[in-house]
Amino acid sequence: MVRLRGAAVLAAAALALSACGSGGDAGTPSPTGSEPRVLKLWHYETADSAMGKAWAEAIKKFEASHPNVTVKFEEKGFEQIQKTASMVLNSDEAPDIMEYNKGNATAGLLSKQGLLADLSEEAAKRGWDKLLPGGLQTTAKYDDRGVMGSGKWYGIPNYGEFVMVYYNKDLFEKHKVAVPATFEEFTAALDTFVKAGVTPIANAGAEYPAQQIFYQLALTKAQKPWLDAFQSYKGKVDFHGPEFTYGADTFADWVKKGYIAKNSSGIKAEDMGVAFMNGKFPIVISGSWWYGRFASEIKNFEWGHFLFPGATMSPGSSGNIWVVPEKSENKDLAYDFIDITMSKEIQNLLGNSGGIPVAGDAAAITDAKSKELIETFNKLTTADGLAFYPDWPAPGYYDVMVAGVQELINGSKTSAQVLDDLAKPYEDNLADIGN
Repeated sequence: MVRLRGAAVLAAAALALSACGSGGDAGTPSPTGSEPRVLKLWHYETADSAMGKAWAEAIKKFEASHPNVTVKFEEKGFEQIQKTASMVLNSDEAPDIMEYNKGNATAGLLSKQGLLADLSEEAAKRGWDKLLPGGLQTTAKYDDRGVMGSGKWYGIPNYGEFVMVYYNKDLFEKHKVAVPATFEEFTAALDTFVKAGVTPIANAGAEYPAQQIFYQLALTKAQKPWLDAFQSYKGKVDFHGPEFTYGADTFADWVKKGYIAKNSSGIKAEDMGVAFMNGKFPIVISGSWWYGRFASEIKNFEWGHFLFPGATMSPGSSGNIWVVPEKSENKDLAYDFIDITMSKEIQNLLGNSGGIPVAGDAAAITDAKSKELIETFNKLTTADGLAFYPDWPAPGYYDVMVAGVQELINGSKTSAQVLDDLAKPYEDNLADIGN
């Protein structure tokens, strides 16, 4: 895998926001003949998120430039696609284009199984390879083992993302808590809320958020060689080393101290986000995919964000990717749709709606909140601080991670036992791919 390096490369792609041209002319369709056709599209972005708004506009642009084509959009849940993709894409029910999670355990696995179309020729012909330089290509390419960073193009990312700390400014002010600059100040702030009878951190143990907190805590003790070993198999990972041990021990300690609710093990991400939007928690530690929605829906309090104190790296990467199933009967239409999502018009809309575009126009990003988000992303990438996600390295690892953090929340297993459970499928996968 090619490490996301050069902060400048990714930052330039995100908010130099590319001096290159857009990925093709959204108004010039491929020849489609006169027979009515249907493009079957799946994605899991909510309608009021930045990506949801951008993709809805892209559908309108596509249908306007392809008058004999109807887009049949089906909204799918992240978990639904995560669990059923291999089965669905190997059937006649496969869509023509689909948003899918990037990384070795997901897109990499499907590419190795022969379920995804090779996009290399289209990426070169349509200029996507120029719009997605350096680190942005890491999650687009997979080798014969399904390992990201090199090989053929199997997906096209068109936004950036990272995990941050969102906070309720009104609650911080009410409890006289300042925005923390260090990890010690952060835990002191959490203590202040607990002493006031307030659970500070909204959490969702049944889905991705809890494992990302565990991983973020591990990253406070991690350096680049450890990250390369864990994500890129460039060295041996000691699951009982200081990084994961600190992450597991501290996460469990945060539950005991009341920073995270003991009943959060069964809560889902949507409920966590809604609870924060309703002002029930002062903090939520989650991704930039919430940013646009928070900007649209939070009306009753002021909010802001900051990078996790005490860490030089945060979970993050280029965004989820468009993939074209090998069984798609309308690959030409799928490529045209991807092209439209890479156009400056759609990228600028994404940027002004609270997303992080990769091929927009810096001068066109006028929304103040959106500028704040992109500036933070650039700060993180300038420090080469994108650390991918903890569930990426092995197939099925997402569910293993969910179970592990739930056991830490419930106290049903010790940290050492949970880390043993995380080590086995990781090491089994290394043996399977020949590492």
